[in-house]
Amino acid sequence: MFYRADADGLLLTLRVSPKASREAIVGVMPTQDGHALKISVTAPPDKGKANAAVAALLAKAFGVAKSSVAVVSGETDRRKIVRIAGDPATLSAIAEGL
Repeated sequence: MFYRADADGLLLTLRVSPKASREAIVGVMPTQDGHALKISVTAPPDKGKANAAVAALLAKAFGVAKSSVAVVSGETDRRKIVRIAGDPATLSAIAEGL
């Protein structure tokens, strides 16, 4: 599973592809450490631009403010752990639909 709910929201494991031809949530993919949600963004991995694009894409998909999405680990890596603050039950239901 690529996400885990806790009291404050949801933790997502992501595999990010920067400098893609379009921005999209591609789907769930297997990795060495389990599963991850693959996300493509058009922004380059330069000075946090790709991370900001990931936050904006996830905020739109989950219906939350961009400020509710934060990179917990993997700031400069393609593999990231991201926290989305909000109601865990609602966010989990949205994650299941991805």
